[in-house]
Amino acid sequence: MFFTAAVLFAGCGGQQSNVNNDEAGGAPVKRGVKPEPDAEAAVLEVEQNGVSMGRIVIELYPNVAPKMVERFKRLVREGFYNGTAFHRVNARTGVVQGGDPNSKDDDPSNDGMGGSNYENLPPEFSDLPFDRGTVGAARAGLNTANSQFYITLHRVPQWDEHYTAFGKVVEGMNNADVIAGAPTRPGTENPADKIVIKSATLQPRASFK
Repeated sequence: MFFTAAVLFAGCGGQQSNVNNDEAGGAPVKRGVKPEPDAEAAVLEVEQNGVSMGRIVIELYPNVAPKMVERFKRLVREGFYNGTAFHRVNARTGVVQGGDPNSKDDDPSNDGMGGSNYENLPPEFSDLPFDRGTVGAARAGLNTANSQFYITLHRVPQWDEHYTAFGKVVEGMNNADVIAGAPTRPGTENPADKIVIKSATLQPRASFK
C-alpha cells in the first residue's frame, strides 16, 4: 500500500506503519555536512533461485549517520544479512527494501516486521537528498530504525529529512533496477520468487570506483 504523502516502511518490533512527512517532524536535521565515505564499503552478492543477480556495492557515511553505519557494519560482520531477502520492491515508487531476518522463512506475511536483537536507533536525519542510489534506514516511527534498509531508485524528495540516509550505491544500480522490476505476489510488493542476499561483506572502499 502506497500513498503520495505517506510512505509505508516496515520497521522492527512487529509493526508496519504509514509514516507521513508531518509525523516525521521533531527530530534534529544535520545540515551542510559533506558525506565522507568510510574506509570500508558493503558488498551485497544477490541471487534468485540460485542464479546470480550480480552485486551491489554501498559506500557508507559515518560522518552523516554514525549510529546507523556502525549498526549496519556490525550486522554485516556478523553475517546477519546473509540469506535475507529483498522483501519489498516497487520500481514506480522507487524502492528496493531488505534487511529483515523474517524474510529467511517461507512465510511472506511476516516480511517487513523483523529486526536484529540490538536496540532500535534514533533518527539521524540530514539534508542529504534521497537521489538515485541513496541508501536509507527503514523505520515504523522516529526511534525504530534497526536492521532494515532500502535503496532509492530515483529522486524522492518526500523522503528528504524524514529518513536516515547513511550511504549510497556506487556499483550495481542496474542490478537494483532489475530487482525492482521482479514480478510480485498478487496485491503485494513482495517478489514472487525470493531475491536473496547470498552474502554481505565489508571490503576496502578503494577497491571500487
